[in-house]
Amino acid sequence: MPSRPVRPARAAQAAALAALLLAGAACGGSERAPTAEVAPQSPVGDRIGTLSVRTPQGPRACTASVVHSPGRNLLVTAAHCVQSRRIGLLDGLVFTPGYRNGYSPYGSWPVQSITVDPRWVSDDDPEYDVAFVTVRPAGGREVEDAVGGNPLGTGQGFGLAVSVTGYPNESDEPITCSAHTRSQSPTQERFDCGGYTDGTSGSPWVTATGTVIGVIGGYQEGGETPGTSYSITFDDRVTELYRQATA
Repeated sequence: MPSRPVRPARAAQAAALAALLLAGAACGGSERAPTAEVAPQSPVGDRIGTLSVRTPQGPRACTASVVHSPGRNLLVTAAHCVQSRRIGLLDGLVFTPGYRNGYSPYGSWPVQSITVDPRWVSDDDPEYDVAFVTVRPAGGREVEDAVGGNPLGTGQGFGLAVSVTGYPNESDEPITCSAHTRSQSPTQERFDCGGYTDGTSGSPWVTATGTVIGVIGGYQEGGETPGTSYSITFDDRVTELYRQATA
Protein backbone atom coordinates (compact mmCIF):
# COMPACT_ATOMS: atom_id res chain seq x y z
CA MET A 1 0.00 0.00 0.00
CA PRO A 2 2.05 2.89 -0.29
CA SER A 3 3.87 4.52 -2.65
CA ARG A 4 7.19 2.94 -2.58
CA PRO A 5 10.04 4.26 -4.66
CA VAL A 6 10.23 1.05 -6.70
CA ARG A 7 6.59 0.35 -7.40
CA PRO A 8 3.55 1.94 -5.79
CA ALA A 9 1.92 -0.69 -3.68
CA ARG A 10 -0.50 0.93 -1.26
CA ALA A 11 1.14 2.03 -0.08
CA ALA A 12 -5.21 10.23 16.09
CA GLN A 13 -6.19 13.34 24.01
CA ALA A 14 -8.71 10.68 24.23
CA ALA A 15 -11.97 12.44 23.22
CA ALA A 16 -10.64 13.44 19.83
CA LEU A 17 -9.30 9.98 19.25
CA ALA A 18 -12.63 8.45 20.24
CA ALA A 19 -14.24 10.65 17.57
CA LEU A 20 -11.94 9.11 15.00
CA LEU A 21 -12.85 5.64 16.18
CA LEU A 22 -16.55 6.42 16.04
CA ALA A 23 -16.21 7.92 12.58
CA GLY A 24 -14.52 4.77 11.38
CA ALA A 25 -17.11 2.52 13.00
CA ALA A 26 -19.84 4.37 11.13
CA CYS A 27 -18.26 3.30 7.87
CA GLY A 28 -20.03 0.00 7.69
CA GLY A 29 -22.07 -2.75 9.34
CA SER A 30 -20.96 -5.49 11.68
CA GLU A 31 -21.18 -8.35 9.19
CA ARG A 32 -19.13 -6.96 6.35
CA ALA A 33 -15.87 -5.08 6.25
CA PRO A 34 -16.42 -1.30 6.54
CA THR A 35 -15.20 1.31 4.10
CA ALA A 36 -13.10 4.28 5.12
CA GLU A 37 -14.57 7.79 5.20
CA VAL A 38 -13.03 11.26 5.28
CA ALA A 39 -11.34 11.75 8.64
CA PRO A 40 -12.71 14.58 10.81
CA GLN A 41 -10.16 17.26 11.60
CA SER A 42 -8.82 17.15 15.15
CA PRO A 43 -5.60 18.13 16.94
CA VAL A 44 -4.81 14.47 17.58
CA GLY A 45 -5.56 13.47 14.01
CA ASP A 46 -3.23 16.24 12.83
CA ARG A 47 -0.29 14.21 14.13
CA ILE A 48 -0.72 12.26 10.91
CA GLY A 49 0.42 13.77 7.65
CA THR A 50 1.84 13.34 4.20
CA LEU A 51 5.34 12.49 3.14
CA SER A 52 5.91 14.28 -0.14
CA VAL A 53 8.86 15.31 -2.26
CA ARG A 54 10.23 18.80 -1.58
CA THR A 55 6.92 20.62 -0.93
CA PRO A 56 3.50 19.73 0.53
CA GLN A 57 2.11 19.81 -3.00
CA GLY A 58 4.97 17.76 -4.42
CA PRO A 59 4.68 14.13 -5.47
CA ARG A 60 3.30 12.03 -2.63
CA ALA A 61 5.35 9.22 -1.17
CA CYS A 62 3.28 7.91 1.74
CA THR A 63 1.68 8.68 5.09
CA ALA A 64 3.60 9.13 8.37
CA SER A 65 2.79 10.14 11.95
CA VAL A 66 4.53 11.71 14.94
CA VAL A 67 5.52 9.41 17.77
CA HIS A 68 6.84 10.55 21.13
CA SER A 69 10.61 10.66 21.37
CA PRO A 70 13.27 12.35 23.53
CA GLY A 71 14.22 14.63 20.63
CA ARG A 72 10.57 15.42 19.86
CA ASN A 73 11.36 15.04 16.19
CA LEU A 74 10.42 11.47 15.27
CA LEU A 75 7.98 9.96 12.78
CA VAL A 76 7.03 6.38 12.07
CA THR A 77 6.14 5.06 8.63
CA ALA A 78 6.76 2.01 6.46
CA ALA A 79 10.31 1.27 5.34
CA HIS A 80 9.27 0.83 1.72
CA CYS A 81 8.04 4.44 1.77
CA VAL A 82 11.53 5.83 2.28
CA GLN A 83 14.03 3.26 1.03
CA SER A 84 14.28 0.28 -1.28
CA ARG A 85 17.08 -1.96 -2.45
CA ARG A 86 16.74 -0.79 -6.03
CA ILE A 87 16.36 2.96 -5.48
CA GLY A 88 18.09 3.49 -2.14
CA LEU A 89 16.96 6.32 0.12
CA LEU A 90 14.26 8.60 -1.24
CA ASP A 91 15.70 12.12 -1.06
CA GLY A 92 14.02 15.46 -0.48
CA LEU A 93 11.07 14.29 1.60
CA VAL A 94 9.03 16.68 3.74
CA PHE A 95 6.40 15.85 6.36
CA THR A 96 3.23 17.95 6.47
CA PRO A 97 1.02 17.12 9.48
CA GLY A 98 -2.69 17.75 9.19
CA TYR A 99 -2.50 18.47 5.47
CA ARG A 100 -5.96 18.97 3.98
CA ASN A 101 -7.22 20.43 0.71
CA GLY A 102 -3.96 22.16 -0.10
CA TYR A 103 -3.70 23.73 3.37
CA SER A 104 -0.75 23.02 5.66
CA PRO A 105 -1.93 24.23 9.09
CA TYR A 106 1.39 23.65 10.86
CA GLY A 107 3.88 23.93 8.03
CA SER A 108 6.26 21.25 6.84
CA TRP A 109 9.28 19.55 8.39
CA PRO A 110 12.17 18.41 6.16
CA VAL A 111 13.36 14.86 6.70
CA GLN A 112 16.79 14.71 8.32
CA SER A 113 17.54 11.01 8.79
CA ILE A 114 15.96 7.60 8.27
CA THR A 115 16.42 4.47 10.40
CA VAL A 116 15.54 1.08 8.93
CA ASP A 117 16.63 -2.44 9.82
CA PRO A 118 19.67 -3.78 7.92
CA ARG A 119 17.57 -6.72 6.79
CA TRP A 120 15.26 -4.33 5.01
CA VAL A 121 18.21 -2.56 3.43
CA SER A 122 19.76 -5.77 2.12
CA ASP A 123 16.69 -7.68 1.02
CA ASP A 124 13.50 -5.58 1.31
CA ASP A 125 12.46 -8.19 3.90
CA PRO A 126 8.73 -7.65 4.62
CA GLU A 127 9.32 -8.71 8.24
CA TYR A 128 11.15 -5.40 8.75
CA ASP A 129 8.96 -3.01 6.76
CA VAL A 130 8.92 -0.16 9.29
CA ALA A 131 11.02 3.00 9.50
CA PHE A 132 11.66 5.80 11.94
CA VAL A 133 12.27 9.22 10.42
CA THR A 134 13.72 12.26 12.16
CA VAL A 135 12.78 15.70 10.88
CA ARG A 136 14.54 19.03 11.21
CA PRO A 137 13.00 21.91 13.19
CA ALA A 138 10.67 24.20 11.28
CA GLY A 139 9.98 27.77 12.34
CA GLY A 140 12.11 27.17 15.42
CA ARG A 141 9.98 24.26 16.66
CA GLU A 142 10.29 20.52 16.72
CA VAL A 143 7.36 18.73 15.15
CA GLU A 144 6.21 17.18 18.44
CA ASP A 145 6.09 20.64 20.03
CA ALA A 146 3.73 21.71 17.26
CA VAL A 147 1.30 18.79 17.12
CA GLY A 148 2.20 16.39 19.95
CA GLY A 149 3.18 12.77 19.53
CA ASN A 150 1.55 9.41 20.12
CA PRO A 151 3.29 6.79 22.27
CA LEU A 152 4.64 3.73 20.56
CA GLY A 153 3.25 0.38 21.72
CA THR A 154 4.91 -3.02 21.32
CA GLY A 155 3.89 -6.49 22.45
CA GLN A 156 0.19 -5.62 22.44
CA GLY A 157 -1.10 -8.79 20.75
CA PHE A 158 -3.88 -9.20 18.21
CA GLY A 159 -7.61 -8.44 18.28
CA LEU A 160 -7.26 -4.79 19.22
CA ALA A 161 -9.64 -2.01 18.18
CA VAL A 162 -7.72 0.54 16.15
CA SER A 163 -8.33 3.50 13.88
CA VAL A 164 -6.21 3.76 10.76
CA THR A 165 -5.89 7.19 9.17
CA GLY A 166 -3.97 7.97 6.01
CA TYR A 167 -3.74 9.86 2.76
CA PRO A 168 -4.65 8.18 -0.53
CA ASN A 169 -2.73 9.72 -3.40
CA GLU A 170 -5.95 10.55 -5.22
CA SER A 171 -7.37 12.56 -2.29
CA ASP A 172 -6.45 15.87 -0.67
CA GLU A 173 -8.11 14.77 2.57
CA PRO A 174 -7.20 11.92 4.89
CA ILE A 175 -9.45 8.92 5.29
CA THR A 176 -10.07 6.91 8.46
CA CYS A 177 -11.67 3.65 9.48
CA SER A 178 -11.94 1.54 12.63
CA ALA A 179 -11.82 -2.22 12.98
CA HIS A 180 -10.03 -4.90 14.98
CA THR A 181 -6.60 -6.22 14.16
CA ARG A 182 -6.28 -9.87 13.23
CA SER A 183 -3.35 -12.22 13.01
CA GLN A 184 -1.97 -12.80 9.54
CA SER A 185 1.02 -14.72 10.94
CA PRO A 186 2.92 -14.67 14.25
CA THR A 187 4.81 -11.61 13.02
CA GLN A 188 2.27 -9.91 10.72
CA GLU A 189 -1.25 -8.61 11.31
CA ARG A 190 -4.14 -7.39 9.18
CA PHE A 191 -6.89 -4.78 9.19
CA ASP A 192 -9.97 -5.17 6.97
CA CYS A 193 -11.52 -1.96 5.68
CA GLY A 194 -11.97 -0.64 2.15
CA GLY A 195 -10.42 2.47 0.66
CA TYR A 196 -6.73 2.12 1.47
CA THR A 197 -5.16 2.74 -1.91
CA ASP A 198 -1.78 4.07 -3.06
CA GLY A 199 -0.33 6.62 -0.63
CA THR A 200 -1.74 5.12 2.57
CA SER A 201 1.31 3.01 3.35
CA GLY A 202 2.79 4.14 6.65
CA SER A 203 -0.65 5.04 8.05
CA PRO A 204 -0.56 4.46 11.83
CA TRP A 205 -2.73 1.88 13.59
CA VAL A 206 -3.88 3.80 16.69
CA THR A 207 -5.68 2.35 19.72
CA ALA A 208 -8.27 4.18 21.84
CA THR A 209 -5.47 5.16 24.24
CA GLY A 210 -3.63 6.88 21.40
CA THR A 211 -0.92 4.24 21.09
CA VAL A 212 0.55 3.39 17.70
CA ILE A 213 0.79 -0.39 17.38
CA GLY A 214 1.39 -0.74 13.64
CA VAL A 215 1.71 1.00 10.30
CA ILE A 216 0.44 -0.09 6.91
CA GLY A 217 3.28 -2.08 5.40
CA GLY A 218 4.85 -5.50 5.82
CA TYR A 219 3.19 -8.35 3.94
CA GLN A 220 2.60 -7.40 0.30
CA GLU A 221 4.04 -3.98 1.22
CA GLY A 222 0.83 -3.35 3.11
CA GLY A 223 -1.65 -5.06 0.82
CA GLU A 224 -2.46 -5.66 -2.80
CA THR A 225 -6.16 -4.73 -2.51
CA PRO A 226 -7.81 -1.64 -0.97
CA GLY A 227 -9.85 -3.77 1.44
CA THR A 228 -7.13 -5.52 3.44
CA SER A 229 -4.10 -3.81 4.95
CA TYR A 230 -1.15 -5.35 6.76
CA SER A 231 1.49 -4.35 9.30
CA ILE A 232 4.40 -6.11 10.86
CA THR A 233 3.62 -6.95 14.47
CA PHE A 234 5.15 -4.27 16.68
CA ASP A 235 7.42 -6.35 18.91
CA ASP A 236 11.11 -6.49 19.85
CA ARG A 237 12.07 -5.68 16.26
CA VAL A 238 10.39 -2.31 16.52
CA THR A 239 11.59 -1.68 20.08
CA GLU A 240 15.19 -2.11 18.91
CA LEU A 241 14.74 0.06 15.84
CA TYR A 242 13.19 2.82 17.97
CA ARG A 243 16.19 2.58 20.32
CA GLN A 244 18.54 3.03 17.41
CA ALA A 245 16.58 5.97 16.01
CA THR A 246 16.56 7.81 19.34
CA ALA A 247 20.10 6.99 20.49
